Amino acid sequence: MSTLILRTATRYVAPLMLLFSIYLLLVGHSYPGGGFVGGLAASSAFALYALAYDVDTARKLMHLSPVSLSAIGLLLSALSGLIGMVHGAPYLTGQWTSLDLPGFDPIKIGTPLLFDLGVYLVVLGVTMGILFALAEEEG
Repeated sequence: MSTLILRTATRYVAPLMLLFSIYLLLVGHSYPGGGFVGGLAASSAFALYALAYDVDTARKLMHLSPVSLSAIGLLLSALSGLIGMVHGAPYLTGQWTSLDLPGFDPIKIGTPLLFDLGVYLVVLGVTMGILFALAEEEG
């Protein structure tokens, strides 16, 4: 079902969906969202791309295999918990630092963001692995 209208709309909508998924990832501590919801939103953008074009094109667009994304995300989430232990706190204790950029207010960055980024990558990898497997099984 790859029509010209769907392919054209996907070229404009998919980048906006990915941008929205990053927004969901970043505001997850103060508002609803976070790594899980952001990863699902990102995977929906790649799923739409796979529907509009084909699975191989969507795989090439991801640059990494779904298994690699999941492994990197799992490693990042596990390592984010170790940062607290280095500072003498229990595993997964949040550690924060301030990033001072010229012309901007200081930005607080912490290990919960690293953990959420890991969850984001795991959810994206697992979801896309399942969707790609189902799409290849069907076609």
